[in-house]
Amino acid sequence: MQEILGNSCLFSASSDNSRLTHVSVPSTHIVGILPARWGSTRFPGKPLHRLIGKPLIQHVWERCLGCKMLDRVVIATDDERIREAALDFGAEVILTSPDHPTGTDRIAEAAAAIPEATHVINIQGDEPLIDPALIDELARAMTSDAALPMVTAANPVDDEAAYLDPNVVKVVLDLTGHALYFSRSPLPYRRTTPDRLQIYRHKGIYGYRRDFLETFITWPPSPLEQAESLEQLRALENGARIKVIITDDDSIGLDTPAQAPLIESLLSHLTSSTSPH
Repeated sequence: MQEILGNSCLFSASSDNSRLTHVSVPSTHIVGILPARWGSTRFPGKPLHRLIGKPLIQHVWERCLGCKMLDRVVIATDDERIREAALDFGAEVILTSPDHPTGTDRIAEAAAAIPEATHVINIQGDEPLIDPALIDELARAMTSDAALPMVTAANPVDDEAAYLDPNVVKVVLDLTGHALYFSRSPLPYRRTTPDRLQIYRHKGIYGYRRDFLETFITWPPSPLEQAESLEQLRALENGARIKVIITDDDSIGLDTPAQAPLIESLLSHLTSSTSPH
């Protein structure tokens, strides 16, 4: 028996070539989308803030180009200035509505313009230190489990200040590695401290199966989502599974202008350590 593998079909031919049997083979097209909004309350124009000579969003885009699992990388923005800058450094750009209530809605609009996309990874446009290997790991998790609607990531944290900080989102997991809950509050509450207890900081990167993303944005904001201001709680409140990839990547994003010197220093070190000698 001979097998001839095409892009999306498997043809099995008998030895005498008397007949061909067509068997459908699932194919995937994974798109990384970087949302980039001009009107940040704490840092207007943040995507174009320059770090070691390049706009912030360009650093993130270049990190994504190092991924092996992404078929396409797209910047989704509501601003013509960001669009022009991204086109100048060679990125593909989708201009989206300025009226989206959430970043997920912006991602969904961009994904709608890419009908071949089977999975979408939402990569925050303010994380120039993101590890490409982590993005690939999320992509592999989705492609290895066709029933998985959503995936995200978290890293262990032992810092008490981070545990108490409402700006650091925590996540607790079930025994199979799926999210039970996300919170800005200390989570879990430690009445006792079992030996195996680990605190996890949630990282704001998400992977979605396309059909789930399309469904997600039709759900109204949920009570826990509104209370915590965390979109991922909408998925849990509607009964969806969220797989959590545990990573050692503890990189931080650029949230305020005051953080820019630290991010620039870390980025400069990363750039010098990865450049060829």
